[in-house]
Amino acid sequence: MASPRKPRTAIPAVAAPSATPAPAVPPRVGEQIQRLRNERGMTLDDLSRAAGVSKSMLSEIERDKANPTIAVAWRLTNALGVKLDSLFAAPKTPDAIAVAGPHDIPTLQGEQAGYQLRVWGPIELAGRFEWYELTLKPGGALMSSAHEPGTREHLTVLHGAVDVEAGDSKQRLKASDTARYAADRPHAIRNAGKGDARALLVVVHG
Repeated sequence: MASPRKPRTAIPAVAAPSATPAPAVPPRVGEQIQRLRNERGMTLDDLSRAAGVSKSMLSEIERDKANPTIAVAWRLTNALGVKLDSLFAAPKTPDAIAVAGPHDIPTLQGEQAGYQLRVWGPIELAGRFEWYELTLKPGGALMSSAHEPGTREHLTVLHGAVDVEAGDSKQRLKASDTARYAADRPHAIRNAGKGDARALLVVVHG
């Protein structure tokens, strides 16, 4: 006689382990401070003096090698002209295309020398790579002392005619001509015509 079958025991369902929430990522305070400093065109020395924080400490903070105390963070944000809580805000996703209107472009006026420089390059590249729109009135000139060693300038004339002087050399350029020259010596760009001259000036620092 066959033995009776044992009733099947239902295997209890095992609940899947709940996902462990990812730990919150602390804000990169140093990165925020560096971004704010660059946006304002301040060097490490500038911010160090303005905030009363040593340059070495500021450098460590910007590289996220050290965390500032609340007192130090307050001094830095005060010098940068922002609120303390802005350091802990999530960074905004940059626009895919950032557009600067005519009123967003800084302009340097050399009234006595008869020139106007429109600063087309972003401030964060200043000291490395810069480009300008240069307008010279008749008789106007942009005179420059020597930049750091290895710096070169690239000047393309868009309208009119200009004379370029670099050291002991001098060349005349007309519209569509481009001059490339060492700018680690005194140099000058002079309007050689009777009307306004306009040029694109690119500076690549050494």
